[in-house]
Amino acid sequence: MKSKILVLLIVLCVYSCKEDKKDKDLAQREVQLYTIEQFMDNEGVGGGSFSSDNSKLLISSNRTGIYNVYTVPSTGGEMTAITQSDSTSYFANSYFPKDDRMLLNADGNGDEINHLYVKELDGTLKDITPVEGAKASFYGWAKDDKHLYYGSNKRDPRFFDVYKMSIEDYSSEMLYQNNDGMNFTGMSEDENYFALSKTVNTNDSDLYIYNASTKETIKVNDNLSANSAQDFSKDNSKFYYTTDDGSEFSYLMSYDLESKEKKKVVEKSWDILGSGFTSKGTYMVVYVNEDGKNAIEVTDTKTSKPLELPDFGDKSITSVSFSDDEQWMRMYVGGSNAPSDLYTYNLETKAQHRITNVLNEDINPKDLVTAKVIRYKSFDGVEIPAIYYLPHQASEDNKVPAMVWVHGGPGGQTRQNFSFLIQYMVNQGYAVLAVNNRGSSGYGKTFFQMDDRNHGEKDLQDCVEGKNWLATQPKIDGDKIGIIGGSYGGYMTMAALTYTPEEFDVGVNLFGVTNWMRTMKSIPPYWESFREALYKELGDPYSADSVRLKRISPLFHTDKVTKPLIVLQGAQDPRVLQVESDEIVAGVRKNGVPVEYVLFEDEGHGFIKKENQIEAYGKIVKFLDKYLKEDKPLDGEIESQEIESESE
Repeated sequence: MKSKILVLLIVLCVYSCKEDKKDKDLAQREVQLYTIEQFMDNEGVGGGSFSSDNSKLLISSNRTGIYNVYTVPSTGGEMTAITQSDSTSYFANSYFPKDDRMLLNADGNGDEINHLYVKELDGTLKDITPVEGAKASFYGWAKDDKHLYYGSNKRDPRFFDVYKMSIEDYSSEMLYQNNDGMNFTGMSEDENYFALSKTVNTNDSDLYIYNASTKETIKVNDNLSANSAQDFSKDNSKFYYTTDDGSEFSYLMSYDLESKEKKKVVEKSWDILGSGFTSKGTYMVVYVNEDGKNAIEVTDTKTSKPLELPDFGDKSITSVSFSDDEQWMRMYVGGSNAPSDLYTYNLETKAQHRITNVLNEDINPKDLVTAKVIRYKSFDGVEIPAIYYLPHQASEDNKVPAMVWVHGGPGGQTRQNFSFLIQYMVNQGYAVLAVNNRGSSGYGKTFFQMDDRNHGEKDLQDCVEGKNWLATQPKIDGDKIGIIGGSYGGYMTMAALTYTPEEFDVGVNLFGVTNWMRTMKSIPPYWESFREALYKELGDPYSADSVRLKRISPLFHTDKVTKPLIVLQGAQDPRVLQVESDEIVAGVRKNGVPVEYVLFEDEGHGFIKKENQIEAYGKIVKFLDKYLKEDKPLDGEIESQEIESESE
């Protein structure tokens, strides 16, 4: 898609930004403002599968403006393009175990119908799951290195069966037929034990082990709790899973497949997000969600001693994976003020290699802002965690406007990760408070369940209280605070402008739900296993719950909206349909309220293409500059001008 791009001039602004503790004299600091093009002239990198000889990594990168697949030497060097698409995004899955073939995946411009592709040795690209309309997901390699496992809903659009595919001729056989709406979550290397889960509600799920030899299915958990399969031991004797049974937070358990004995393995004061063994079983990796930030532990399974990981100072290791021979480790390293770079580490030689340097060299890292975790009390005394970004140029003499940021979900969590949009907004002089309102994950199951059948009410009040907290901060202009969010966060934006119309001064809605009845009825068929859980949390649109769902749907109350609004949407979005945004824009415009609508024909639920990100983020800040940073019109003098999208 060709789009006009908003070009901002680079300017140097000097602000009074800190106060000397001794004599209270103001010090000045130069903060360079960057254009959106400069901010997006960074590289997004993902994946990192080692080749069979450990000489190369297979990765995904958007260096051309769209995600393609590349190889790069394990010790660093030039990237070699494997795909050169200018429309469809391709992502790396894995090198093949014994040769240099590569497994990739792609969907149709955000429609989420992923297929698996092989880049053959002769350079051809082959779709190995070509059934039209069916999704396919890579599950891993067989122990014999001659097969791969994958899931597909080609038999029944609602359910994913498990298949084993020969990597010689790409023929498949079904290993597990999913007739009961189960979620496949793992398999032992001998293909005898299958880990399956059944969603009960959005927090809890039942966990089962299916024995292919005996055809028995045994329930693992005893009580209603959140249970998640993690891995099987390499000798196929034990199954590892996380559970929050009897606890606020998830901990790691082992389950003996013969004796059925359970043992607690690892417990922390935060949720254990995941755990697994390396290919030979030498190491166990544990991920902990520590106050919205990944903490990673790698333990030697024989000695139980932790593996000493490289120290990156104020940056964190956000993910790791190992080569098949366990001699190499790849790591992503970053933080709230630094996009994640890819590193490799040789466990024998202790040699460390930086593979990428993704931040645009034009950007001074000192101009980026490190997030701060804060907490505030909501209207009923519940403590709300939030992540706070304050511009360097803010001071008591130079108060800045602010935005309350609401994550997706429901049930998501804003974490201490790098966000180009947030950093761009902060660089342009907007403080951001990313609120983890009640119902957010990561803070215990009691907190997670607090918004059940309560969306648009108490969770919205948490956001309002976040605005009130901002208004008390000495460097914030309390008269200029807006709200922004995507998906569920987009819904919260519209709920705020609809049900608390005087609280926020502007709204930014990225593909947000505006009609809960339509959204709940249009859930994609492959979400069938999760559908009932969503109905339990949000309400069943085919029951009396529809009354409440309509009441909390902003679309039916657009006459209440009085503040400027920008809406951004992908036409291929299968989760929040384009009509949701079309109708909310039409409804609000009837009020004579300024509304901008930016529609991308080639995007889904979230914007992947860099060209579209540049346009979207640039338009958001341009909108905020006009309706939040500038002096606002007096009551009764709101402009009725429509701002037309420049998208084709």
